Amino acid sequence: MDVLPVSRFKATCLAALERVRRTGRPLLVTKRGVPIAQVVPPPTPKPKEGAFGAMRGTATELGDLLEPLPEEEWEALG
Repeated sequence: MDVLPVSRFKATCLAALERVRRTGRPLLVTKRGVPIAQVVPPPTPKPKEGAFGAMRGTATELGDLLEPLPEEEWEALG
C-alpha cells in the first residue's frame, strides 16, 4: 500500500488516482502521519452476458399449448 501526505495528494490528485487504477494498489492518504483516507481501486466488472440464452432456465413448461383442455376444466361451462 502506498502512503501519500494530504498536501502532496492535493497537488497530484489526478495522477495518484490514475496510479491506483493502473496498478490496482490502494493508496493511504495521511495528515501529519495519521491516516485520513484510503483510495482503493474499483472491483473488476463482471463480463456481460449476451442476449442469446440469457433467460435459459427461467421458464416452466406447463403442457401442450395446441391441445384443447378437457371439458371439466372449461370456466365457461361452470
